[in-house]
Amino acid sequence: MSLPLRFLAIAAAFLIAHTASAAPIVIKYSHVVADQSPKGQAALKFKELAEKKFPGVVEVQVFPNSQLYGDGKEMEALLLGDVQIIAPSLAKFGKYTKKLQVFDLPFLFDNIQAVDRFQDGPVGQALLNSMTDKGIKGLGYLHNGMKQLSANKPLRTPADAKGLKFRIQSSDVLEAQFKAVGANPQKLAFAEVYQALQSGVVDGTENPWSNIYTKKFHEVQKYIMESDHGVLDYMVVTNAGWWNGLPPNIRKGLNEAMVESIKYGNKIAFDEDANFRQKVIDDKKAEVLPMTRAELNQWRKAMAPVWRQFEPEIGRDVINAALKANER
Repeated sequence: MSLPLRFLAIAAAFLIAHTASAAPIVIKYSHVVADQSPKGQAALKFKELAEKKFPGVVEVQVFPNSQLYGDGKEMEALLLGDVQIIAPSLAKFGKYTKKLQVFDLPFLFDNIQAVDRFQDGPVGQALLNSMTDKGIKGLGYLHNGMKQLSANKPLRTPADAKGLKFRIQSSDVLEAQFKAVGANPQKLAFAEVYQALQSGVVDGTENPWSNIYTKKFHEVQKYIMESDHGVLDYMVVTNAGWWNGLPPNIRKGLNEAMVESIKYGNKIAFDEDANFRQKVIDDKKAEVLPMTRAELNQWRKAMAPVWRQFEPEIGRDVINAALKANER
């Protein structure tokens, strides 16, 4: 073998050995709900798909149930680079963009299918990149489901909520929503909700069926109203600088894994919503109360001023696009 060829062979061998021994890219995926929830299942599916695409090169570590960071600290951790992927509720992004407040408006979406159409449409997709100037890159939307009101008394009319303390996420819209019916909103981290309900620190809350069941909120609430008054979805986000700094082939493969994992999680959310509802009913610890159209219209009317209050921040064009998604 000639000297140049021998040199090239040695260099290639060194490169292969170096690549094989290089530390894997560790991706910490932190979230605040249970593994068996739709978000938890999507996170585990991302780990499976990403590590299958890049064996030995990418290692995904999933931290559920606020094991690593609670929902009050995870955004800061992402921006500091302490975690690489989180999936906060859409209500948590008000500090970074006001447009995402559209998802918190009460009685905006008729059902989760309308939410899906809006998120897949041009306006919804544009919102994924609405925080890149703040260092946050949206990778996709994860469904959890439509929210139900719960309390230790039936909430048939808005007057029934007057004076009650409701746990809310850190959202100006949700705060205004409950103030509109004379209730007292209390901002609490998700990990603290069960104990707060159990001890009476708060009287009620709002959550999709998956959260109600997997976090056992139905064990510390007497009544759950089938209100479907809002949506609790998530945006899977990453640190924009970290993401853009990945090798292009890694970034492309991780994006493909994320798209597939979100599709997987959203199918579970669609399929399991009725199942989680039935599990709550079967447990017989809380009474599930359907709401009539007349009752829901009273709630809708009472909360209508919230739309007008936040329209200047959200944008009429964004709200109109969301409303259009209700059309079949």
